[in-house]
Amino acid sequence: MNHPKMMIGEAAAQAGVSAKAVRLYESKGLIEPPERTAAGYRTYAPDDVATLQFIRQAKTVGLTLDDIKRIIDLQRDGQQPCSTVIELLDQRIADIDTKLADLRALRESLSDARHVADAALRSGEKAIVCRIIESTQARHR
Repeated sequence: MNHPKMMIGEAAAQAGVSAKAVRLYESKGLIEPPERTAAGYRTYAPDDVATLQFIRQAKTVGLTLDDIKRIIDLQRDGQQPCSTVIELLDQRIADIDTKLADLRALRESLSDARHVADAALRSGEKAIVCRIIESTQARHR
């Protein structure tokens, strides 16, 4: 069945992305170069829209464009990319866990600095500029 081709704006709208994003995805090889009209306008088929929708959805789960290209390339080569997707998602989860641990440590450090500052204010300690920062630096040497 021959589906009518659509221009970039319509394809982008159907996929929920911008026309600029479509051009970016094309330049990065995530979508195949589209056919062009005699006037040079890009035209897209429903399969292109499906790929654009996949890209949008993959981005919402935190995959990078490089990750997405890897998945699409596997699929284009006739392979099932699901194990790669699981591996990539596991890596994203690990990255998030690391960031959360870093943020918890930062929060603890800030909280400690705040308590030191309160104690310094109550005891009337003098500081060169600000005891909050000075005491934080001394503890981390």
